[in-house]
Amino acid sequence: MEITQAKWKLQRFLTPQPSGIKEEDTAKEQLPVRLSIITQFYPPDYAPTGQLIEELSTQLRHQGLHIHIFTGQPGYAFKKESAPSIEQRDRLLIRRSRTARLWPQRIRGKAVNGLLFCLRSAFHLLKTCWRGDILLLTTAPPFLPILGYLANICFGLPYVCLLYDLYPDVAVQLKVVRGQHWVVRFWNFINREIWKNAKGIIVLSSTMKERIIAKCPEVADKITVIHSWANPNLIVPISKKDNWFAHKYNLVEKFTVLYSGNMGRCHDMETIVEAAKQLQEQPIQFVFIGDGAKRKLCEEQVALFGLKNCLFLPYQDKQYLPYSLTACDLSLVSVSQGMEGLVAPSKLYGILAAGRPVAVVCEEHSYLCELVEEAKCGATFRNGDASELAQFISCLASNKQLVNQMGKAGRRYFQSHFTLEIIAKEYSQVLCKALVPEPKCDRSILMKQVN
Repeated sequence: MEITQAKWKLQRFLTPQPSGIKEEDTAKEQLPVRLSIITQFYPPDYAPTGQLIEELSTQLRHQGLHIHIFTGQPGYAFKKESAPSIEQRDRLLIRRSRTARLWPQRIRGKAVNGLLFCLRSAFHLLKTCWRGDILLLTTAPPFLPILGYLANICFGLPYVCLLYDLYPDVAVQLKVVRGQHWVVRFWNFINREIWKNAKGIIVLSSTMKERIIAKCPEVADKITVIHSWANPNLIVPISKKDNWFAHKYNLVEKFTVLYSGNMGRCHDMETIVEAAKQLQEQPIQFVFIGDGAKRKLCEEQVALFGLKNCLFLPYQDKQYLPYSLTACDLSLVSVSQGMEGLVAPSKLYGILAAGRPVAVVCEEHSYLCELVEEAKCGATFRNGDASELAQFISCLASNKQLVNQMGKAGRRYFQSHFTLEIIAKEYSQVLCKALVPEPKCDRSILMKQVN
């Protein structure tokens, strides 16, 4: 009986309600939303997590799912005063709550703002739990998955956790709190309960999966590694000579090294600045686009060393990304030492889509090392190894053929592994499992929608 009901729910989850039915007769049956996504950041915010959720929800909507997103007002995009509190786009409904902006550049400020968003999300769930949606909860903010656990205990709602970062481990690694502090021990206990009760756990890397299994071996079968993605139709290889962004900032004739995205505490910016210092006498231009806790530190170091080969620009609107990401000859990705498996940089996929080689600064056991080697799209370097990074940059600057070869290889690898269509199918499979109370999952209905 349970399996039959589960199949009926899956059909209902994927099939739009028929039109022409009187509202008063079918109020309980007409549920405009089947999947609820709760995330603090969503466009017009610049936060990459929000932009990825926007693209994913759009793709799933086109597959027939009704999606409700609960998010906050712009937090990163401060030049935007506000966004509409309610937006309706066919099967996609977006609700935006007020967003606290207390000390947004500080860890404690972000924590307070995140807690306030969690409280608003809890009130939202209290008002909407009657719909019976499946919940997809992100770790933006990191406390959010606990709402899924409580909603499941109180209302029986199934939930899937999408883990961008692994907390409290990130806070411990950043020395915000001691590893043996009672808050850390309690947080780890709550995490284990959340994971064990979840219908699915999505992580962004194999090393993050290993970290979770080490903490909670019972959930190994629930964890699915699903990479981030980029839009191959939006971001395409563009020659610098045909790129207005490259012309605007005088990058066409210079070998340009680009770091685009968050310059946060989890990113090894020190190795990159040191490489720029070692290359200051060569005709090589470093461009930093974005913001974050370490941007000011980078600017101070550049000023201290008197570097003339570094240019800092603000975050670019999404419509400009196809041009900013291709206004270079080499792009950079970095993860600070000790952060492997705790965070996963989403900027890599846009770089591959842009057809540019990539240099990654990370630990030797990072999943990024295997990915870059398999794709043949660049090279990886240990944290602090600025000399090797500088030599690689200098080598590429004198070998245009190798630059083109690596860029094309990365684009091919991206198209076969990390397009939104490919990734959305993997999400759909996890959601399918979440709707079935037993391990067996009849996916025929779902895959018809996906394909």
